[in-house]
Amino acid sequence: MESLQDQKGWTQEERLRYARHAVLPGFGWAAQQKLRASNVFVVGAGGLGAPLLQYLTAAGIGRIAIADPDRVSLSNLQRQVLFTVEDIGALKVEAAARRLSKLNPNVQFDLYPYAITRENALELLAHYDLVADGSDNFSTRYLVNDACVLLGKPLVYAAVFRYEGQLSVFNYTYPNGQKGPNYRNLFPVPPEAGSVPTCAEGGVLGVLPGILGCLQANEVLKIASETGEPLSGKLCLFDAHSLFQRIIALPSQAPYPIAELQDYEASCGPIPGEIPEITGDQLKKWQEENIPIQLIDVRELWEYEQENIGGTLMPLASLPQNAMALSLERLTVVVCQSGVRSAQAVRMLQEQFGFSEVYNLAGGIDAWRRVNAN
Repeated sequence: MESLQDQKGWTQEERLRYARHAVLPGFGWAAQQKLRASNVFVVGAGGLGAPLLQYLTAAGIGRIAIADPDRVSLSNLQRQVLFTVEDIGALKVEAAARRLSKLNPNVQFDLYPYAITRENALELLAHYDLVADGSDNFSTRYLVNDACVLLGKPLVYAAVFRYEGQLSVFNYTYPNGQKGPNYRNLFPVPPEAGSVPTCAEGGVLGVLPGILGCLQANEVLKIASETGEPLSGKLCLFDAHSLFQRIIALPSQAPYPIAELQDYEASCGPIPGEIPEITGDQLKKWQEENIPIQLIDVRELWEYEQENIGGTLMPLASLPQNAMALSLERLTVVVCQSGVRSAQAVRMLQEQFGFSEVYNLAGGIDAWRRVNAN
């Protein structure tokens, strides 16, 4: 047991709150003090971020930043258990902070209700000890990884899709000063734009991000408290269907070199270039000016029923059979959840059906929601 001297500086409330940590062999008040003195930047308050934030808060991390530009929607509640129906429409960062402050009022929260970009990433992350990435898109994953490498910050990574998840610790500094691998050692080149569906398109079992988010929290606490062995140089694979879990040792190699931040949206965002796009602001302006628009929604029925902006529902798989019912002469705008499927639909309408005035809504319903929330 630790001496009374080790417990000085803690209130009676804190001694009761963290008592189960204090009696842990190899942890105690010394490790708890390291948690209290640490600060963590959490990217995303969604499926992974919800359990991650709850356990970091409960454990007593001193300062937690939450970055997420989105608002709570009904479709989030299947997996983002930090929120309730009363939070629908609220900014996720604000709803999360309200709930988490009730869990542990000793924790300070820094809120960033906007996306991390190439322009702000280095400035934002520089002020925190370590970063936990709970994002759901490749452009953000590569951006956060590269920023952490340039800043020398450890990165706790997790990703989920359908029934499978993966977890690792990147850019970790070992006690001997050697750096561990980063995300680009595992995936050097971003996937081709539009080649990988999002969770909104491919689905995700609701409990899966809860499991992976808890595992992320475990890695954060090990690093922050300097206890245990972080998952650096290894990749944990988890299958919720079979409950099969495997840890793979990554090949020994030097950290992937990164010289500067790149244009991540261009390299792994929605299909760029030849696909004509409009922004949510432009679409809103056209509607306010009563310009006749043929608005097509290529999501699935269940997505459309949860949230839509009034377009005609034509799921992407059925578009070839239904396209002949559309007018070639009318101004056409195609929407989906994130802009990926609608970009594919625009290309199809151009190349197979001869549409000329057809546009993809950049960022999809998600971007439209942000425009109309302002």
